[in-house]
Amino acid sequence: MNDNAREIKIFSGNSNYKVAKRIATSLKLPLGRAEVKTFSDGEVAVSLYESVRGANCFIVQSTCNPVNDNLMELLIMIDAMKRASAAQITAVIPYFGYARQDRKSRARDPISAKLVADIVTTAGADRVLTMDLHAPQIQGFFNIPVDNLLGSPILASFIKNKIKLHKEHYVVVAPDLGAVTRARNFANKIGIPFAIIDKRRRRANVSEVMNIIGDIKGKKVILVDDMTDTSGTLCNAAKAVIERGGAIEVTACVTHPVLSGQAIEKIEESYIEKIYTLDTIPIDQDKLTDKFKVLSVASLFADAISRIHMNLPLSAMFD
Repeated sequence: MNDNAREIKIFSGNSNYKVAKRIATSLKLPLGRAEVKTFSDGEVAVSLYESVRGANCFIVQSTCNPVNDNLMELLIMIDAMKRASAAQITAVIPYFGYARQDRKSRARDPISAKLVADIVTTAGADRVLTMDLHAPQIQGFFNIPVDNLLGSPILASFIKNKIKLHKEHYVVVAPDLGAVTRARNFANKIGIPFAIIDKRRRRANVSEVMNIIGDIKGKKVILVDDMTDTSGTLCNAAKAVIERGGAIEVTACVTHPVLSGQAIEKIEESYIEKIYTLDTIPIDQDKLTDKFKVLSVASLFADAISRIHMNLPLSAMFD
């Protein structure tokens, strides 16, 4: 049967309902009727209130905090659709949790990202659609197709329009060596130079800035990274470019706003004047300050879902 003739259905777990709704709206589709609830003992229960037999099903679910609950919701929804004879099941995971556990840093460490990949595959997913994996090689952990969308075009396009008449005053900065490729591509999209902060991390979630590679004196800095968790890296980088590098202004662009612990308070007290991020992870708007600007990923995911359904290549989305 031709995939194009199959019905397409968009479902959502509890982790990122608003994004799922926006994706469905962009595709001019209703959101699939399903209920994901928790029993009193903590077990997850899923009920599908419409047929998915022979349909191409897309489940939108970020595996963000509470990570394990959201992961179990995704797995059980996949299993429910598999047993209900869905033709194809795509796990749409705007933020893929456990991505930072992608290798053995010390003896006897687990590789949890690989374990999660195996579990999602075993549950019955035929494909994974995600965004800005912390480690791109995680695509190889799956034995099913994985499409890793990029959030930087959304952020870069917004910044380019914002600074288009004053580009000579700006420089993109990678807050650590792991963000160099991302920052370079971001800078190329806007057409401005970039610099690097050479950072040493003593232990998890604790970083120390060492050196700044590049000239940022008197410039307005744009820090670019894939995520901010406790915000230590971003805030330390902002302090370094102002106090050591002589920059006059700092903004930040990150794809995934993990923002755990006191992250929002740290950003509020830091040199960062504005932080632009995406809604791959839901944020309580009441907790956000004027420093935050959240852009939507819904149209990008809707385009990717449409291309997958129509058997069209996604490569054009990366050009």
